[in-house]
Amino acid sequence: MLELSLNILDIVENSIRANAKLIRIEIIEDRANDSLKIEISDNGDGISEEYIEEALNPFYTSKTVRRVGLGLPLLSHAAGITGGSLSIESKKGNGTKVTAVFGHSHIDRQPLGDMEITIATLLSANPEIDFIYSHFNDGRVFVLDTREVKDELDDIPINHPKVIQFLKKNIGDGLKEIGAGS
Repeated sequence: MLELSLNILDIVENSIRANAKLIRIEIIEDRANDSLKIEISDNGDGISEEYIEEALNPFYTSKTVRRVGLGLPLLSHAAGITGGSLSIESKKGNGTKVTAVFGHSHIDRQPLGDMEITIATLLSANPEIDFIYSHFNDGRVFVLDTREVKDELDDIPINHPKVIQFLKKNIGDGLKEIGAGS
């Protein structure tokens, strides 16, 4: 994948397939420690210890539509080549947390990509799921919690085109305000 936002989309799709109703996406840019951390956690079905070991094998997948599962192995490789790492924590029935750490300034680190479009895509396609997107950049933070947005919208669906357009702009403005990106 050319951008980390596409990896995030792929990992979140795993959470959705695991029946998650709340998905947290947290990005922490820490230039002082030269790190970029991406953490995706959910309250889905979780995975067994055996599957955690298999999850990083590109020739294993729990999906029935294809024979390979490249999302986690590609993310692990992308983190590893920057001096970072990938970890998976899960317990059957208690959700999953995937954490990828990258060398922020490493020449081989993929760009973060367009998080506005990534989050807007997730909200458009999954209005029944709650998302908390937090982006930290050197001590500054932007947070979007769809539970709060839904409370304000009353009976307007969060995936209404005008709401998505507004949220996409809100995310973009928020990320610019904290100096986040790439």
